[in-house]
Amino acid sequence: MYGNVPRALWERWTPPDALNRIEFACRCLLARDLDGCTVLFETGIGAFFEPKLRERYGVEDPEHALLRPLGACGVAHEDVDVVVLSHLHFDHAGGLLAAFRAEREPELLFPNARYVVGERAWERARHPHPRDRASFIAPLAELLERSGRLEIVKGESAPCLGRAVRFEYTDGHTPGLMHAEIGGDGGVVFCSDLMPGRPWVHLPITMGYDRYPEQLVDEKRRFLENKLARGVRLFFTHDLGCALARPVLDSAGRFGVVDELASVVALEL
Repeated sequence: MYGNVPRALWERWTPPDALNRIEFACRCLLARDLDGCTVLFETGIGAFFEPKLRERYGVEDPEHALLRPLGACGVAHEDVDVVVLSHLHFDHAGGLLAAFRAEREPELLFPNARYVVGERAWERARHPHPRDRASFIAPLAELLERSGRLEIVKGESAPCLGRAVRFEYTDGHTPGLMHAEIGGDGGVVFCSDLMPGRPWVHLPITMGYDRYPEQLVDEKRRFLENKLARGVRLFFTHDLGCALARPVLDSAGRFGVVDELASVVALEL
């Protein structure tokens, strides 16, 4: 998760356990009344793993952890109109699937939703490189195609969302990583794996999973300069302690964050 950052530094941010695993969130964002729609941005890792893989990755909850907080908001998965996916790595799209049952084939949740995926991210999922093939869920692409509700986008907007959400793309982590911005100036942007959490806001910090780390650093700089100039807040998917923060630039030219929120509930845009 920290690429070429020395362990002596990153273990201060995320202490490893006895198996050298580190704990992260898989945070999703629920937005209501976006162009009249209930929209879910990403679905987290879900509970699709068979027990052996669940143990390997340290997924402790055998049930679908996303469905409980949705229910607490009065939303069943059948109520979601649109699911927006930045890309289809398993820790971002696994929650599309029902919890693993040995006697049952994988099946999609959110039966009334459009599934919005960027064109290049979709192509990567259908034709992964050997380096990242294990990051994708083998049957997921076919299930999405067969649903008849897949919406592949390549521009700044998706037909099912109109102008309520603006998309931009980066390629350093994975081809066509899609970042959804809600609310325009002063709004919120879903950073996804461009910046999984606060440590990665510092430009040199990248992940070993990243496809092109140097390109990603340049993409982060442009991304952060834009959001800082427009007052757009950063939504983090993997940061355990921070869901939302505002970017800042100090006198030494180093990016950081302020106004950190551990969780986001009933945020007005």
